[in-house]
Amino acid sequence: MTTGNGAALQRGRLQRLAAPLLWLLLLAAALGVALRARYVADLSAFLPAAPTAEQRVLLEQLRSGATARLLFIGVTGPEAATPVAGGVSAAPSAGSPEAAALRVRLSRELGAVLRAGGRFEAVHNGDSAATEAIGRYLFEQRYRFSPAVDAQRFSEAGLRAAIDDTVALLGTPAGSLIKPLLWRDPTGEAVQMAQAMTPATAPAEQDGLWVSRNGQRAVLLAFTRADGADLDGQAAAADEVRSQFAKLVAAVPAAQRPRLELSGPGLMGVQSRALIQDEVERLAQLGTALMVGLLLLSFGSLRALAVAMLPVATGVLAGIAAVALLFGEVHGFTLGFGTTLIGEAVDYAIYYLIQAGGAAGAAVGAAHWLRSSWPTVRLGLWTSLAGFAALAISGFGGLAQLGVFSMAGLLAAAGTTRWVLVRLAPAGATGQGMRPAMGRFMALALHSWPRTRWLWLGLTAAALLLTAWQPSAWRGSLSSMSMLSPAALALDESLRADLGAADGGVLVAVEGPDEATVLERAEAAGRRLDALVEAGQLMGYESPARWLPSPATQRARLAALPPAEELSARLAAATADGPLPASKLQPFLDDVQAQRGQPLLDRQALQATPLAPVLNAQLLPGGRDARSGTTRPWTVLMPLHLKPDAADAAATDLQRALQGLPETRLVRISKELNALYAHYLREAQWQTLAGAGLVVLLLAWHLRSARRLWRVLAPLAASVALVHAGLALAGVALGILHLVGFLLVVAVGSNYALFFDHLQSDPGAPAGGPDRDTLTSLLLANLTTVLSFGLLAISGMPALAAIGQVVAPGALLSLWLAAAFAAPRSAAGEGAQRA
Repeated sequence: MTTGNGAALQRGRLQRLAAPLLWLLLLAAALGVALRARYVADLSAFLPAAPTAEQRVLLEQLRSGATARLLFIGVTGPEAATPVAGGVSAAPSAGSPEAAALRVRLSRELGAVLRAGGRFEAVHNGDSAATEAIGRYLFEQRYRFSPAVDAQRFSEAGLRAAIDDTVALLGTPAGSLIKPLLWRDPTGEAVQMAQAMTPATAPAEQDGLWVSRNGQRAVLLAFTRADGADLDGQAAAADEVRSQFAKLVAAVPAAQRPRLELSGPGLMGVQSRALIQDEVERLAQLGTALMVGLLLLSFGSLRALAVAMLPVATGVLAGIAAVALLFGEVHGFTLGFGTTLIGEAVDYAIYYLIQAGGAAGAAVGAAHWLRSSWPTVRLGLWTSLAGFAALAISGFGGLAQLGVFSMAGLLAAAGTTRWVLVRLAPAGATGQGMRPAMGRFMALALHSWPRTRWLWLGLTAAALLLTAWQPSAWRGSLSSMSMLSPAALALDESLRADLGAADGGVLVAVEGPDEATVLERAEAAGRRLDALVEAGQLMGYESPARWLPSPATQRARLAALPPAEELSARLAAATADGPLPASKLQPFLDDVQAQRGQPLLDRQALQATPLAPVLNAQLLPGGRDARSGTTRPWTVLMPLHLKPDAADAAATDLQRALQGLPETRLVRISKELNALYAHYLREAQWQTLAGAGLVVLLLAWHLRSARRLWRVLAPLAASVALVHAGLALAGVALGILHLVGFLLVVAVGSNYALFFDHLQSDPGAPAGGPDRDTLTSLLLANLTTVLSFGLLAISGMPALAAIGQVVAPGALLSLWLAAAFAAPRSAAGEGAQRA
């Protein structure tokens, strides 16, 4: 018997330890996944997986195109002169000639050292020495690149006209550039190429280098070798610029030292990642400190405090691990969203520790809590999961990540409470702390609070009328999800403007099944755009077909070059009695013959030439998309240079001009981004409504009473309506993150409403202690939630602040409205009498 009893005890001990041991194993696995996870911060995660054709072009650029590899560099300052005795300035001001010369010199030197390094594919600052290689290559290949080359140009009349035009230019400011090339290029193909390839908008220049419009900033444009999505590579490139600049200015006196300015899509991703990390750490530290203080005061026990934090840590790790495993990466905002889970995950521990421990000091125990309270907690968990399930199946990767993170985190936190806390603290929290006082406060408050029910109904009706009467507050934009400060965004806009990269945000996108086809289509679109340029409706455009003509165009131009004897005879006739004797034009004849019979060029052939960076920015090769598994077409991007503030007016003319061209479409970047976000928001709203419908069905099936269903749903709906109206009155533009906040209000508030319904509807519930314990746990859970989300509301990250602005007041309203609609009268009355 003794042996049998010992074996039974051993089995019982193992059964009690099984859940904690399994929890530790899963926690270790989740920690391992979280440590190895890949964290990203680009906004493309919040863009659709199945976009339109126009949006697909835009997303490719945001994710991995040349646009994502741009780095804008500015050298500015010094800000102001340093005053010294006698009012004489010890350092030149930013507008002085000395400061301007210093900035230009630093730009030249910085550009040179960055080109010599290996982190940049190209660095442009207007320095002609840096573009000599491109100029030499274009000149050597001028007969396939010049748009003027055709059979007529090499006829006797065509040669005479071309030579006359070139000679006429010798007396102009461009003559000094043309004269050294005259005997090799009498037809002026270099001039023709320059006219076609010179952008319509370019930065201002000083001493041959680019400067800002007001001349007080030298500007450079660099293309990183690292992909835009490679944030570590982007960070290394930016650090290289900072390091080299620091070396260059080390010898400059501090008062005269200019400063470096950097921006660009890749760098913004790096900055967003750093901001997210810093803000998450700050919020986690503040939230944890305040949470620990509040729980310690409430429990009066370090052991209870430690136990209460276990579901929080488990939930956050489980959420990160689930997202990493399902999506292959974790967005920085999803990580920041993890701090919001602290306020809800700790609620499960609070419910258990207080309700199982007993505020009066008599332990009720885990078994009783599992029978009486766990079903209510479980139903609240199911309602929360139902709401977030709608997000988890979203077609937007970032939104789906938030849904998966929330579901995994809540499941893990609730599971830890149900199977681990009941083993680690079978008697709940035995300390008292402030719990008796909190219980008395709740009892006294609830004695009169139900009388305010009609007041809240009236306010809710007014809020609904206000919402219906006012214009929709759902007008948030994609920029509201940015993690960057307004100052950082303003710097980016300023640098773009100085570099001529912000003149309408409109481009023509051309697609094709192969390289030859897409280049031919780009040339066809170019001919339509040329007509608009000649009519003055368009300032200009850029096209990779200028740097790489289609195979058909190359063949036609090379075929137009006559054989040596024929060209020599025509040239002699064309130059008779002219200023250029044919006898000196043998270099011209040699160059023409060198070009005849040359193999055709393609994108691959140009990768080893100086044209590669420019070409790769505008000609995107096709292939299989690793993200979607679909075949990506070849794409040509043709940025348009519009007249200031003329994007809307020009859109109709551009659409009409491009009509009928295959796979050719106008992409208005700002319009497409707005359309993306609008679609994003509409989908999220429908998904949220579907989630809300699922919650209602779940509650209706469980409660099986219209009256009880009303008592549970009314406070949730009223809380959402009142917070929505308050934000609308405050002029807040609501967006997708506010919508996530409303989901959290329902998730948190459903627990309060269900507990009040349980207290009022359970005929077997005692009139004393347990009701007081439940009220105390609800108040403490509410305080922790309001506290954690209140911190988010004052966050420096607009994205997290949006969630906090909704959940903090929404959670507070949910508790008190639940009390007003379903007050546990027995507990209230008992508490009032005891008071």
